[in-house]
Amino acid sequence: MPISLHHPATFDTLAMDTDLKQEVMGDLARFVERKEYYRKIGRAWKRGYLIHGPPGTGKSSLVAAMANYLKFDIYDLELTAVKWNSALKRLLIGMKNKSILLVEDIDCSIRLRRREPPPSSETSCGRGKDERVTLSGLLNLVDGLWSSCGEERIVVFTTNYKDRLDPALLRPGRMDVHVHMGYCGASAFRTLAYNYHDVDNHPLFGGIEEMIGEAKVTPGEVAEVLARSGDAESAFRGLVEFLQVKRDRGTEEEEEMEDKREEEFDLVSNVSNPENDYNEDGLHGGSTSRTMYSRADWPPINFRGGRGGYMQSFRGRGGHSQSFRGTGEGNLQSYRGRGRGRRGRRQFVNIVWGRVV
Repeated sequence: MPISLHHPATFDTLAMDTDLKQEVMGDLARFVERKEYYRKIGRAWKRGYLIHGPPGTGKSSLVAAMANYLKFDIYDLELTAVKWNSALKRLLIGMKNKSILLVEDIDCSIRLRRREPPPSSETSCGRGKDERVTLSGLLNLVDGLWSSCGEERIVVFTTNYKDRLDPALLRPGRMDVHVHMGYCGASAFRTLAYNYHDVDNHPLFGGIEEMIGEAKVTPGEVAEVLARSGDAESAFRGLVEFLQVKRDRGTEEEEEMEDKREEEFDLVSNVSNPENDYNEDGLHGGSTSRTMYSRADWPPINFRGGRGGYMQSFRGRGGHSQSFRGTGEGNLQSYRGRGRGRRGRRQFVNIVWGRVV
């Protein structure tokens, strides 16, 4: 059932990178003026847009701004409510010209990684086995014969995770334009500052723009902070405090993630044993031994060696690990520790070789 949609978003109020905004507007303007060009080259008069980026970056607002800019209708397609590919075809035929077909969060709508999902499998959002909308059906909707049943149409997919989509869906001719809506930048912040407080310059802007580049905040987060106060000075100072906390928290999280990656996947390899000269099987003739580490809550990694030898590796999150390798009656012991400061790390490895007797 048609409803009147009066979304206030326009390209003037949209918080996004200025150059990217101009590119999108230019592409839309060229599209609506090229009816004869599309006919000449033998293509349906349509355009595909993939809008991707983290939540809160303005993907839906961009679609509304596109519709207002072109004065197009919007058809919001909920794929989980469509049972069959034939139903998709009927919906496409029923669309008016000069319209936008929108599928939001397409990576979460239905299973799109296979052309024909098994009948008994469930979709990523919990749909049952009667779900028969397939990737092939969606591709036909976007670029098949039935996609030419109307004119001057734009198909828009949005997603938070572009890498989850099938490459067949992303190629030119289907999704012609890929628009990445990223974190808030200087131009987006200035747009928001003017939208909320009618201010286009302020002494705090320089520091705010520098911190925005470091803090990784979305336009939605910045807008929420600016809306907390009707006074511009208070709002901007509140934003400075918010960005400082966000930046410091992000720095700490990055350091913790880096340490965690090192702790969980660290390898001590190619440890030379010039005295006993054993290889990985515990036999004479080699010159290296390989030691692997795992977290303390993982099962031990066991390698059987020659002459009844074995190697086990244990690694604790606290930075201590032991590795034992039997070579006959000899053994190798490896101890690894780590001390970590706020900005740096120090580590040591002590290797003790057992002699075969």
